[in-house]
Amino acid sequence: MKYLKILTASLMTVTSFLTMMNGYSQQNSTQPWPVADLPVVEVPVFKADTFNVVKYGAVSDGITLNTASINTAITACSENGGGVVLIPAGLWLTGPVELKSNVNLHLASDAVLSFTKDFNQYKLIETSWEGVGAMRNQSPISGTNLENIAITGNGIVDGNGDAWRMVKKDKLTASQWEKLLASGGALSTDKKTWYPSEKSLKGSISKSPCVISEGKTLKDYEDIKDFLRPNLLVLTRCKKILLEGVTFQNSPAWNLHPLMCENITLRNVNVKNPWYAQNGDGIDVESCKNVLIEHSVFDVGDDGICIKSGRDEQGRKRGMPTENVMVRNCVVYHAHGGFVVGSEMSGGARNLFVTDCTLIGTDIGLRFKTTRGRGGVVEKVYIKNITMKDIPGDAILFDMYYEAKDPVPLTGEKREAPKVVKLPVTEATPQFRDFHVSNVVCDGADRAVFVRGLPEMSINSVYLENMTLKARRGIEMEEANEIQFKNIRLITNDTKPVISIQNSNSLTFDNIGYNEGSDLLFSVNGSGSANITVLNTNVSKAKSQAEFNFGANKKALKIK
Repeated sequence: MKYLKILTASLMTVTSFLTMMNGYSQQNSTQPWPVADLPVVEVPVFKADTFNVVKYGAVSDGITLNTASINTAITACSENGGGVVLIPAGLWLTGPVELKSNVNLHLASDAVLSFTKDFNQYKLIETSWEGVGAMRNQSPISGTNLENIAITGNGIVDGNGDAWRMVKKDKLTASQWEKLLASGGALSTDKKTWYPSEKSLKGSISKSPCVISEGKTLKDYEDIKDFLRPNLLVLTRCKKILLEGVTFQNSPAWNLHPLMCENITLRNVNVKNPWYAQNGDGIDVESCKNVLIEHSVFDVGDDGICIKSGRDEQGRKRGMPTENVMVRNCVVYHAHGGFVVGSEMSGGARNLFVTDCTLIGTDIGLRFKTTRGRGGVVEKVYIKNITMKDIPGDAILFDMYYEAKDPVPLTGEKREAPKVVKLPVTEATPQFRDFHVSNVVCDGADRAVFVRGLPEMSINSVYLENMTLKARRGIEMEEANEIQFKNIRLITNDTKPVISIQNSNSLTFDNIGYNEGSDLLFSVNGSGSANITVLNTNVSKAKSQAEFNFGANKKALKIK
């Protein structure tokens, strides 16, 4: 029997990574990647047998519902030892597609797999949403407890998400908003959010609408069914997954969601959602192990490439970190964050490697977010060779006060800083530590770097090196510990101060460049600020070197 071996030429072996690392070592980084921890990803292997959906009754007229034909072809393929299920060129309307082991669902060029807007085709199922057990509509494409599966080709998977999604008025032009209102649907009481139906609106004002809990019946979910938007592709507890070449677009909620899976390869994929798509993430890798994401493009409505591992107590009880992940040679356009960890990271994350990526227009470039109640440890994160342009928010952000809001406030929106209160450390206290970020260029951001830990749990051991960051503001830090900045050039509009520090300890600034004539280089605040060392930096270029406020001691800052 002839077999088709996919991806053998670029299987992520330790040998290939060693070669890659030798190249990086020439880029003056003093923080080499730990080769022993680099991921090795196994890839699926398929028989060459082909099952054309046309032979199972599928019709590409954009009207015929092909759910049964496509699923029958997939079942036949799997039961016969696997192979390729072919979606030829054409417009194929369908309901939910359920993958089977040893099946490569292949979309030919000019093939569009379009998922129906008839919500009745999607049954309510128990699944996971934002890290907790939830009742949702069945995903357009799904698979559970499978092995050796793929979606390949140059076709398009379209989730028709615009039929499901709510839309905020502030994210549309006046004419777009009027057109949306004319299409029907329902408005929120403040008239600022459009919902596709009354059921969808009812779900938006329900308490924990999708969460599975005692006392709820199926009717409780049926009454708000339209609000329980599915993710476009959900793979749960699957092994050896390949997504290659396909465009995944217009998802009702998250686009790609591997959950508790192993050995995932995503290559040459385009992931697209409207920029206003609420919860329109690109890919959310949740509690997965051994993952390669490469040569792919994301342009979405929420986070682009995101690492998760469950939320709060349920995530901690699951106890499955996302680990051994490589992201390389990807481009992220619009997104709330380019590469993101959190905020649902209660199972932890470790051994994350990101290199040679371009982020253009993402609200935040590198975004690491969590909040009290999550728990979990994110550590051993290694990022190199990142190019950013036109970032509306922060180029690099570490924030332990995530509030589930858009990272960049909408026009006229006012936000208050969180109240700073020190709480006891418990299993629900999150931790960020051991991050290494180097070789970053950012042309335009609101703020270069923002680090905000908790009074009871500082953000620890972050090493930032070899960067040129052009932004309106420079560096701001609160509740940070053991943070090192080396060879950092800051080109900022606001120069009073260039660097702001509050209640942070053991900081090192080595060879910091900044605008000549800046009004103030350092603003040191709070009695908790101590052991701040400045090396190889010409502080005389600033009109004022440092100021100390709110109990900060002048001895906290040492300029050598």
